[in-house]
Amino acid sequence: MSIKQEELEEIYAFAVQLGKDAGAILLERAQERFDGSKQAEQGHIEKVNAVDLVTQTDEDVEAFIKSKITKQYPSHKFIGEETYSRGVSRDYLIDDEPTWCIDPLDGTVNYMHLFPMFCVSIGFIVNGKPVIGVIHAPFLNQLFSSCSGKGAWLNESQKMPLTRNPTPPLPPNAPSGCVFSCEWGKDRRDQPDSNLHRKVESFFNMASEIGGREGKGGMVHGVRSLGSATLDLAYVAMGAFDIWWEGGCWEWDVAAGIAILKEAGGLITTANPPADPATAAIEEVKLGSRLYLAIRPAGPSANETGRQSQERTVREVWRRVRHLDYSRPGV
Repeated sequence: MSIKQEELEEIYAFAVQLGKDAGAILLERAQERFDGSKQAEQGHIEKVNAVDLVTQTDEDVEAFIKSKITKQYPSHKFIGEETYSRGVSRDYLIDDEPTWCIDPLDGTVNYMHLFPMFCVSIGFIVNGKPVIGVIHAPFLNQLFSSCSGKGAWLNESQKMPLTRNPTPPLPPNAPSGCVFSCEWGKDRRDQPDSNLHRKVESFFNMASEIGGREGKGGMVHGVRSLGSATLDLAYVAMGAFDIWWEGGCWEWDVAAGIAILKEAGGLITTANPPADPATAAIEEVKLGSRLYLAIRPAGPSANETGRQSQERTVREVWRRVRHLDYSRPGV
């Protein structure tokens, strides 16, 4: 299905305002918890385990967003984290129809602890591809947004990426010299070769000195974990993070961020290394795969294009990370 550019821009303006309004609710609820001015939200419910939480704020913000979208665009599909999570199926539900993919509160654990890295994430998808992204982190006063063909923006005024002008290439020895972003995830099984153990091994590889870890040491400048995959992607699009590697995310965690990253000039592919990282094709990852590797926008150098430096970095990351298992039906 196709949507004309004029209509897409109208949807974008609606999505930006919706992100602002939803973010205002998040900020109000957080402020209530800070100052006790009203009956503040106290409890939460565990979904899968003690780090997979839902609060009343998650539920209320999703209901608010859904009501606004349903009224404005009744023919569009809607997929929200909380309504999806209450169902039994874990199938991939996105098809070619115009679809809104929403995380009303990404970083719920952060929100519960009043750590400011939480946000609302609004993605709009056409023909299976995210074409509009809005991410509002109200406690940080940061609104990331993008519309296909119109650029990616911070607070509607600063065009991304926000790295130096012109945008620099990735370091020649990447991942050395890069900031590497990752998350521990919700799979915390302490079993041999579990996803948690594979992630920890990969983190060690990326952080260790060059030549360490049997040649897999990446010597990144730093390892960052924000507790919000959505904001991880926004910061890669901004240029603050060079690399984001993650398994276990759902489409509402990444739809808006992928739209913003791609419009800013970033690269998104699979987290899982192929059999031969040196020669394997670097393909765009499917939205519902739950396995993601993102590389920031990059400019050219004397020896390679920006895209070549991104692909070189992908291959070097693949050499250092473990294969993760986050399979699901329909993908």
